[in-house]
Amino acid sequence: MTPPAVTATPAAPLSVDVRGLNKSFGAKRVVSDLSMQVRRGEIFGFLGPNGSGKTTTIRMMCGLLTPDSGSGTCLGHDILKEQAQIKRRVGYMTQRFSFWEDLSIRENLDFIARLYEMRDRRRAVETALEGLGLQTRASQLAGSLSGGWKQRLALAACMLHEPELLLLDEPTAGVDPKARREFWDELHRLAARGISVLVSTHYMDEAERCHKLAYISYGRLMAHGSAAEIIAEQGLNTWVLTGGDIAALGAALHGRPGVEQTAVFGAALHVAGRDAAALEATLKSAIAGTPCRMTRAEVGLEDVFIHLMSRSTDNYGTPS
Repeated sequence: MTPPAVTATPAAPLSVDVRGLNKSFGAKRVVSDLSMQVRRGEIFGFLGPNGSGKTTTIRMMCGLLTPDSGSGTCLGHDILKEQAQIKRRVGYMTQRFSFWEDLSIRENLDFIARLYEMRDRRRAVETALEGLGLQTRASQLAGSLSGGWKQRLALAACMLHEPELLLLDEPTAGVDPKARREFWDELHRLAARGISVLVSTHYMDEAERCHKLAYISYGRLMAHGSAAEIIAEQGLNTWVLTGGDIAALGAALHGRPGVEQTAVFGAALHVAGRDAAALEATLKSAIAGTPCRMTRAEVGLEDVFIHLMSRSTDNYGTPS
């Protein structure tokens, strides 16, 4: 079942407003002419293949990386001229666990509070421990924590200085489903307090919990909006075929009129395309005289994700 997404207030002020961002590393264009807006209290998700420029985009939007060209503001500050002011108001959670494994949870948080030169760091640490449910494990060494508890520690560290914007780079990679759900529940609580969240993810259930999404492929913005808007914009039609030799049928359908993508899910074959009439006619012809059955299915975000990947080209011009 698709988890409900909380709707952000349309009239909320902008936390991020960037225009025409470009970034290259050597001969490789990593981000190309990207413009985007994120509102206060909004959870904005970034989807795309590995190496597509998601992390680079997020870092440029928040003044943590200087673009080659383009402009914009983050939390009211110029991303080119006021990067120091932005950094003090942003919490950044990297994909890799980057805390001291031979220190306890409380010691890690206390050390980070010292780095921020927080005046009342003891209060800040205790607040973070309580807010993320870490009190009972406060004395446990970070190196002995499971993935889910390491994730909580990382988020607590991000929140120590009470940031107005969170940057989360694939924060739930390798974490079990229960811990992932609890993490996202916490993100929605933070968003309800007016904190904006930029998060990159490969999990479709997480993407569906974002207020807005951006699909980035090899530096270019391919689609953006709510999950429902992106799905509708692509105009895909999906059918599910069951019974018979599904693998052989999938291979036979490649290149047929109306068929743009096929994917096997257990004992079922999902077939999608934008030309509804041609797709239906092709499938009916393909299963005629076989035990296969076809049922129209609701188009999902994963169908759209695969469709967008098939239409993208990499940074050197080779089809993905």
